[in-house]
Amino acid sequence: MSIVPPSYRWIDTPQALDDACANVAHADVIALDTEFFRENSFYPVPALVQFAYDDTAYLVDPLAVECTVAFQDLLTGPAVKLLHASSEDLDVFQRWAGALPSPLIDTQIAQGFLGDNPGMGYQKLVAHWTGEVLPKEETRSNWLERPLSQAQCEYAALDVIYLVKVWAQQKVQLESLGRLAWIAQECQAVVEQAHTENADQWFIRQRLLWRLTPRQIEAYRLMTLWREAETRRRNLPRNWLVGDKLLFAIAEAMPKNRYELAAVEGVKPPLVKKEGDTLLALVRQAYEAAPEALPHAWPDPARPPFKPLFKALKKAVVTQADILGVAPEMLMRRRDIERLVMQSMADEPLALPKGWRGEYLNERIQEALKENRQ
Repeated sequence: MSIVPPSYRWIDTPQALDDACANVAHADVIALDTEFFRENSFYPVPALVQFAYDDTAYLVDPLAVECTVAFQDLLTGPAVKLLHASSEDLDVFQRWAGALPSPLIDTQIAQGFLGDNPGMGYQKLVAHWTGEVLPKEETRSNWLERPLSQAQCEYAALDVIYLVKVWAQQKVQLESLGRLAWIAQECQAVVEQAHTENADQWFIRQRLLWRLTPRQIEAYRLMTLWREAETRRRNLPRNWLVGDKLLFAIAEAMPKNRYELAAVEGVKPPLVKKEGDTLLALVRQAYEAAPEALPHAWPDPARPPFKPLFKALKKAVVTQADILGVAPEMLMRRRDIERLVMQSMADEPLALPKGWRGEYLNERIQEALKENRQ
């Protein structure tokens, strides 16, 4: 089915933005999207902000106009804000508008609660619900160029216009399944998480922590913590400063001086010159940490007792997901399963899921852990 060219208005003055906000102020659902550039910075550079509630989209040029109070009020007002795959868009709103859209509905998350791939892309989502195929040609175009082409503007407008159409149908299905409260809880958690920077937890994303001793893990943790703070301060991509793989190699080697640091595979002279003293100081801090202050050793995921406990918990999650007709990762991510196994092995209090997840999973989780620790 061919797509009808959308109606849109270009917004590049504060007054035009305020007028556009007034036009949608009565809406109970507002679709949002952004285009941005993030190739050479930690923070996204806003290139376009789109919103709509009917068949007309408003395209805001953030290079020409600063966010106004009226738009901030729109973001935080009572209307439901629709986004698809919202995490990076939330970064843009935080940077440009100084506010996050709430209450939020992420249509990608909503689709996960309807039994489909929780990572479904926007074009596939639109085709699934409307039978129409949106153009893809402008996906990777330069959104910072001015003026934008008509094709770019139409692409950006369609992204928000069809979001309203998709949610209207998703909502009916979710309501029939009694899952509107689920999506509300989930999306509120997404907004709350966007308010916080979990830099201190970046190190646990590393899949090979089990290869390190507790002291090496502490060195890796300290270096990732430093790197997160520095990339934000300098507004650089993480890998432009130093990547995870290289920090892991340094933690394995635990170098005591610049000569040993330079001998680590992948370490180049510029890194030693610019950041060597800092990295060595962090390694030394890990060397000097009291044993009781060190992180737990991470078990080998391929060996007992971790492996059978993980398999038992994963089975419990998959079984419940099948009963509910949702993707297992919508119930519990692999990282969260691993954390529960670690807590069980260390006889620590379990960080059991809350809300609707807890209702369906907690009893199964505790039974699986009990049966497999006997």
